[in-house]
Amino acid sequence: MTRKLWFGRGMRDGMPIAIGYFAVAFALGIKATAAGLTPWQSALLSLLNVTSAGEAAGIALLGVGTTYVELALTQLVINIRYLLMSCALSQKLSPRTGLLHRLAVGYGVTDEIFGISAATEGPLSPYYSYGAITVAVPGWTLGTLLGAVMGNVLPARAVSALGVALYAMFLAIILPPARKSRVIAGLVAISAMASAALSWICTAFSLTFFTEGFRIIVLTVVISLGAALLFPLKEAEKDEVNADGN
Repeated sequence: MTRKLWFGRGMRDGMPIAIGYFAVAFALGIKATAAGLTPWQSALLSLLNVTSAGEAAGIALLGVGTTYVELALTQLVINIRYLLMSCALSQKLSPRTGLLHRLAVGYGVTDEIFGISAATEGPLSPYYSYGAITVAVPGWTLGTLLGAVMGNVLPARAVSALGVALYAMFLAIILPPARKSRVIAGLVAISAMASAALSWICTAFSLTFFTEGFRIIVLTVVISLGAALLFPLKEAEKDEVNADGN
């Protein structure tokens, strides 16, 4: 497949993500202006970070006048899961992929872009990621900017409803592979139940140090390791996947 085709495929798959990002970032822009940021500062924040949980936490801390050290540590804990995602995607890239390409792909690693990239069969071209980033990141940035400029005009119920789009979009990413594989479907169900149980335990016993980002990391490592040990991909299946990807 040519670079142009990979890029176009990435743009196609990234378009629903861009729409979902726009809706969620609109509400984020409202929070940013409430914390004292200007609309352009809010847009620049989204352009450089592209992380909903990280930005929301950062904006909340800026609103109460936190220190740079606390802000940096909070971002590290919340966003460290992207290191795991980047490591996983690096295994799908060709060994001949250069450092600059890998850094550019890493800039756009989000939960949703990782989802569509990981679901792509066979080796992954960096131009697929570029296509997805080209539409998704502007959607996120523009949504933040418009939310900061126009958000206060909308009623509170409308702003809250905009946040639902991202969750519906993420379900659209994970459901197709889950329908094809019982193992994936089971792992998705186990992940959801484990996440809910761990969140309840942390709340019930006031484990404030065990933040959401930390919980995501622990669950990702444990469940992924268990799946790799219990349901390893056989060599014949790997060859078949690579053949389909080529």
